[in-house]
Amino acid sequence: MQGTSLGYILSVTIAALCGYLIGSLNGAIVTVRLLKHKDVRQYGSGNAGLTNVLRCFGKLCGILTLIIDLGKGAAAMALAEWYGKKLGWAPLAEGTGAEHNFRWLCYVAAIFVVAGHVFPIWHGFRGGKGVLVGVSVFLVINPFTFVILMAIFTLIVLLSKYVSLASIIATLCVIPTTFFLERFQRGTTLFTSVFYTVMIALPAFLIVYSHHENIERLRNGTERKIGQKKKNAESQ
Repeated sequence: MQGTSLGYILSVTIAALCGYLIGSLNGAIVTVRLLKHKDVRQYGSGNAGLTNVLRCFGKLCGILTLIIDLGKGAAAMALAEWYGKKLGWAPLAEGTGAEHNFRWLCYVAAIFVVAGHVFPIWHGFRGGKGVLVGVSVFLVINPFTFVILMAIFTLIVLLSKYVSLASIIATLCVIPTTFFLERFQRGTTLFTSVFYTVMIALPAFLIVYSHHENIERLRNGTERKIGQKKKNAESQ
């Protein structure tokens, strides 16, 4: 089946299922239910994310949330690439000297692990905003991407004091960053670089979309800055 249309379709389907089902395991919801027997979405900002967990349920729940949400992105992507290599159904020539590269399945898993986090099937399709799982996705795809985005995030936070704004801008910056690193750092072909850029844009836009309430508050001037004691929804 190697290299056939059916092989590519099956590979994409498996990667998508792995990503979505693993992504649907929301760290905040699971941790708070197990340790506190409560639904984190009914407390604080109502968001199933790290910031709300820390604020409402403390450090232990926060640490476990961090581990789960960071780990699940890496796990889904690693699993997608591993089974791709094992089955050998859908190789992609990157122009990097590897004739049969299956790294592209990581991008497929990345799209769906973020979708699972935002719209989790296990939790009534009400999840978090995808920032943590996005961090793990960008780190696995290329550590340089993670470093660049963290630098942008930190700069925006220092200048604006808005965590949500920094999250949105840093997430959008993954799109040009992915293209330039793929094309000029990894040496992938122009077609493959564009292909990967389009794929990473999908989870990036989804993360930004999940911040629509924060965007509205930014427009209205009511979004919470770091250090302000005002009840607004958190960005995570």
